[in-house]
Amino acid sequence: MSRAIKHLLIGGLITMTIGVPAATTANENDLKLTIVNPQGLYDPAPNGYSHAVIAPGGSRIAYISGQGGMDSTGTLSPDFAVQVEQAYANLRTALEGIGAKPNQVIKLTVFVVDHDQSKLGVLTKNVQETFGEALPAQTLIPVPKLALDSMLFEVEAVAVLD
Repeated sequence: MSRAIKHLLIGGLITMTIGVPAATTANENDLKLTIVNPQGLYDPAPNGYSHAVIAPGGSRIAYISGQGGMDSTGTLSPDFAVQVEQAYANLRTALEGIGAKPNQVIKLTVFVVDHDQSKLGVLTKNVQETFGEALPAQTLIPVPKLALDSMLFEVEAVAVLD
């Protein structure tokens, strides 16, 4: 699926949730992002995400490229958990580079090589540590491989700048 179509689908999800009764807001004093976890759907918070997030009207949106688990020297650990932790550190660095904070992220897409249930705990831990209670909407896509043969994980983000 092309990146443009993926972003249109994300926008469609956010638009479709406007008519749904809201649950809570993320960071009332900041950007007034609205986290929506409608009744009738299970509570996704223990798994580290929200069903939908609504950005305030007129916001500037930033699309952050996929961040892998490479450290600043380009080295990749062979360990999945180490790569995930580094990828989220890289995401925080990318956010800082554009003047944003994790609480401004409204959507994550994560790509996991050879995904299985044993990896969910690692993913959930890192998302909860990075985002706290302002859990973005999130999609996990299992993949056979990523850009580099030794990459096991990648995370891309959409953030609201103002």
